[in-house]
Amino acid sequence: MGKQIISATSFVGRHALWSDEQHEAAARLVARVQEKGLKQIRFAFADQHGVLRGKTIAADALEEFLPSGCGMASTLLLKDTSHRTVYPVWQKGNAGISGMSGAADFLLVADPLTFRELPWAEGTGWLLCDAYDPHGAPVFCSTRWIARQALARLAEKGFDYVAGLEIELHIFRMTDPRLGLDDAGQPGTPPDVQLMAQGFQYLTEQRYDQYEPVFEAIRQACEQLAPPLRTMEVEFGPSQVEVTSSPLKGIRIADDLVLLRSMVKQVCRRLGYHATFMCRPALPHIFSSGWHLHQSLSNRDDGSNAFAPDRAGQAGDAPLSAMGMDFANGILRHAEASCLLTTPTINGYKRYRPYSLAPDRVLMGQDNRAAMLRLINGPSRSASRIENRVGEPAANPYLYLASQILSGLDGIDRPGAWPDLSEAPYETDAPILPRNILAAIEHFAASDFYREALRQEVVDYLVTLKRAEVDRFFDNVTDWEQREYFDLF
Repeated sequence: MGKQIISATSFVGRHALWSDEQHEAAARLVARVQEKGLKQIRFAFADQHGVLRGKTIAADALEEFLPSGCGMASTLLLKDTSHRTVYPVWQKGNAGISGMSGAADFLLVADPLTFRELPWAEGTGWLLCDAYDPHGAPVFCSTRWIARQALARLAEKGFDYVAGLEIELHIFRMTDPRLGLDDAGQPGTPPDVQLMAQGFQYLTEQRYDQYEPVFEAIRQACEQLAPPLRTMEVEFGPSQVEVTSSPLKGIRIADDLVLLRSMVKQVCRRLGYHATFMCRPALPHIFSSGWHLHQSLSNRDDGSNAFAPDRAGQAGDAPLSAMGMDFANGILRHAEASCLLTTPTINGYKRYRPYSLAPDRVLMGQDNRAAMLRLINGPSRSASRIENRVGEPAANPYLYLASQILSGLDGIDRPGAWPDLSEAPYETDAPILPRNILAAIEHFAASDFYREALRQEVVDYLVTLKRAEVDRFFDNVTDWEQREYFDLF
């Protein structure tokens, strides 16, 4: 049935962009859209920052856009976090990035397996898309494609990647959306907000009940969208919450997170709240938020956890299998360079503070929440895993996953001595994580490992975007400078 929807002469058919499973899913979704009477479909893709962008098409045009793709201006791939275009689009060659001069189009090709109905937007469907050039090749900087390539390398070795989310955010009551004419800009003025609750009552039921109306709206949306939500929790700081998910295999955990972040922001906005995944908002008494990535490998032949400890022949008292320890060691080996992928914003480095439940140096510990890598020998073999606590909630999930897989594989391919498990992570003589994004950029730019694993052009592209962001930061006078120097000198 799916083969009838996508002809061999269409863009998708000519370049064999879909699997048989995707062809079958395409047929099902066309039938579902007609049966449900949906009016529009959002074609979305996660850009270089992990922010969802795209176009909305009329449901009647779905069978046109599924086989042909949806054209998008390539400038979307050349923007920093302020939505400013970093590269010289109107110059010949566009700074060496092929096919993107003159704001030429690339194509969004929907992945039919990702189809959802949006419960907060009546009559609206949603599809996650992949980015292709007009010749049918993946766009080199498509972060979903980068993650899928890393997963393919893992599959060649006989393993699937298994990951679960533990991500923190803040939800505030919006008092003023700041929609005056003077508030527009790149970026615009953020909204004025007040607390939902005062905080400092970690995991208390009283605080939870204050959040419950918003939590219920988020829970209902998750239930209909089918991301595997496990818990919604009251975190330590004012208006700070945490969401956790069940573990999933492969690309699904990243797909679900980009949808989850967008969904939470949209649902909250409609209710008069502002949700932010910014790491450390500049508001009184507000705490930093992190993204703790729980990960393991499963054997493709029998589904068993490759990180589960096997005392037969295992060295010492390691909490994970030898493969799990090698994988963790690889993550540590490239941790400083990986920070640009796990903590990509200027703000995210304000979180790396000692004695704060956030890591500040490159080390591992057994079930120790101050360590960068918390190695967990779970109550069951399937629960044995690595928790990387280094990431920020604003990270592009595809690049975060790719950094873990590629670094971990390097640890397996080039095993070395495992470092000692730290019992006092803030007092251990271990390499310090980059103190700011300038240091992270330099580590990443100088990494021969990432220049080979991600390819040279991807590294240069990401470095160019982040350096442009940093340049804008230093061009602006900050509140700190005003307070420090205006009266003194």
